[in-house]
Amino acid sequence: MPLYEYRALSADGKNHKGTVDSESIKSARQKLKKQGLMVTAISEKTTKSAGSSSSSVPFMGGKIAVKDVALMTRQLASLVKANIPLVEALNALVEQTDHPQMKVMLAGVRQDVNEGLSLAKATAKHPKVFDTIFVNMIEAGESSGTLSLVLLKLADLKEAQMRLRQKISSAMMYPALMMAVAVLLLVAIFTFVIPKLVTVFDSMNKPMPIQTKVLIFVSDALINYWYIFLTITVLSVMGFTRYIASPTGKPKWDLFQLKAPVFGPVVRMIAVTRFASTMSTLLGSGVPILTAMSISKNLVGNAPIAQAIETAKSNITEGQSIAEPLKRSGMFPPLVIHMIAIGEKTGELPDMLRNIADTYEEQVNARIEGMTSLLEPIMIIGMGGVVAFIVLSIFVPLLEISNLG
Repeated sequence: MPLYEYRALSADGKNHKGTVDSESIKSARQKLKKQGLMVTAISEKTTKSAGSSSSSVPFMGGKIAVKDVALMTRQLASLVKANIPLVEALNALVEQTDHPQMKVMLAGVRQDVNEGLSLAKATAKHPKVFDTIFVNMIEAGESSGTLSLVLLKLADLKEAQMRLRQKISSAMMYPALMMAVAVLLLVAIFTFVIPKLVTVFDSMNKPMPIQTKVLIFVSDALINYWYIFLTITVLSVMGFTRYIASPTGKPKWDLFQLKAPVFGPVVRMIAVTRFASTMSTLLGSGVPILTAMSISKNLVGNAPIAQAIETAKSNITEGQSIAEPLKRSGMFPPLVIHMIAIGEKTGELPDMLRNIADTYEEQVNARIEGMTSLLEPIMIIGMGGVVAFIVLSIFVPLLEISNLG
């Protein structure tokens, strides 16, 4: 049934607005009338008219976050497992959700399913909410008759991706905050404090230490040419961002990340975790191995590793195993290659990949915690060094003045 957005007045004269699902505008008006509301405006609300409702970007007002999709998927799995018809299950989700954009999107999916489309094709109409892995797994679940199991696995996968993303974000939040505060304090010192001391230094009529000259030069540059520094910074950030997103720059940047001394192993572990988790879920849901590898390649987030997966996929087409071409690429750790080879030999590849994902997720968490605890003292030492330089640059001339007096 379509979803209608309405404005209405109650018997006491209060304004009401909201959404109601009904077969037509006429039946929607009748439904609202039974609720004691006099409709002043009503129109059909679609996912297209909802604007950005199909976005999967979290923490943005009104948009559909990954956690919302994971919760909806788990609820749908419970309803389908209870042998509730799919249209009725979707109708229950539409009625219970308080998220406006989720309600509109689910109403559209329900209408498409009610008109004869499969759930996979209905969800494929909302690519910003339901990604390729979601649609492919739903299609595999519908064709194999295991839709409820597939939905549960999808919910687990979405929640695992969300946990990893939140872990990385929370780990970097404190260092980023410290860096921002330090930069603001330094800018305040260079633009407000040091200029007031310049007149004192000028009255000394004697050569100043080199560090004081450097300090004054930086202060004058920030005050008089701040717009140049700001323009250079903005253009540099924009240029770098565009370069690493380009077909030429992304592979080089991704390879640099993999080879970085401290961050490289963590980047590799995150990519391996995504690959193993996605492959395990897809293969366990009945998705063909070549399709699973194509989807996993697009989710690892690293161009060299994605290329290694693509090469392995081509070799599988020629009759080879997965482990051998992945080993030749040099992009996967030996332990991962060994476990994949064992999984292929024993016929338990999905379970083995799940073990790899769980193991590497724990290692990623441990590495991130270790890096965070290491970043804090490094940043404190760096900030202390800058402060010490500023203090010496200011107080050495002042001490000379007091000695002269």
